Amino acid sequence: MHKRLLILTAFLVLIFPQSGHWAAQQTEPSKPLLRVDVNLVLMNVAVTDHKGKYVTGLKPSDFAVFEDKIQQKISTFQEGNGPQKPVVAAAEPESGPQAALRAEPENLISGANVFILFDTSNYMYRGFAFAQDSIAEFVRSLDSPERVAFYAYSRNLSRGAVLTADRSEVLRGVRSTTAGDSPALYNALLLTLKDASQFAGRKVVVVFSNGPDQASMVAPEDVSELAETEGIPIYMVSTREAKLDPISTMVFQRMTSATGGAAYFAKNWTDQRKAFDAIRNDVAHLYLLSYYPQANPNHGWRTISVKLVGQAAKNYRIRTRSGYRPKAGAHFQAADSGE
Repeated sequence: MHKRLLILTAFLVLIFPQSGHWAAQQTEPSKPLLRVDVNLVLMNVAVTDHKGKYVTGLKPSDFAVFEDKIQQKISTFQEGNGPQKPVVAAAEPESGPQAALRAEPENLISGANVFILFDTSNYMYRGFAFAQDSIAEFVRSLDSPERVAFYAYSRNLSRGAVLTADRSEVLRGVRSTTAGDSPALYNALLLTLKDASQFAGRKVVVVFSNGPDQASMVAPEDVSELAETEGIPIYMVSTREAKLDPISTMVFQRMTSATGGAAYFAKNWTDQRKAFDAIRNDVAHLYLLSYYPQANPNHGWRTISVKLVGQAAKNYRIRTRSGYRPKAGAHFQAADSGE
């Protein structure tokens, strides 16, 4: 476990070499710097009835959110592609910079940021054009509030279209892909999640993968933990070939379930399109809840549970992520002014 974490750290340092920039900033004379870190926990929640149909029209008061069995106060609430709205202030009055951060919840935007990750490895020689068509149709079908990014991967990650509302730009990225090298799915998925976490509001990652990972430096458990911590559900669309590999099947199902997403194994191109339709429908009906955690001495993995209360609790089912690992708690750092 320790060795795997060291490899993961080295990989991220190679991809995101920011430490030199940070050190340079520290040496520059400046006024005392006050830094505040506040954890705003985002949760995408799907609610369905006993027939699997989405339940709409629920209100914040219909939900009860618990972290390590400690009930939380919902801070913002969003249904589907509607606007994200503030619900309550912090539990107790505060003063200073932290109160200012809590008083104006961020991410008050509509729609979702959809990051598409397409397998262009040597597993994709057969059925490549059908997969492109399915993804292109998925992009065109997304509702207007959604912003879309398109990435492709084999051994390396290619950012074909950065996050944008321009569907034509994304479609050009889809059509420009070609099949090639060995797949490094978990490397690419980790980098996609890192990119997605930089944007405010609701984020989802949709992956089309045709086979097992052969070239990654990171483990799927590390990828899943990052997705859970950032509150980003992962949806997997895969093929019959991938399902023949029991390890990939297990990993895809565990990863999507833990993050609040879903996995689909398509037998043919028609099933691929049905899978993308199901994902589009799911994203359009998700509730987004956020909260600032109540005092909790647990600095490790925290379990999240969401329950429905009152009449909404009858015959409804909930799907969301299982927990997260908090970032560093609120702290203050004064820089040397050089005086």
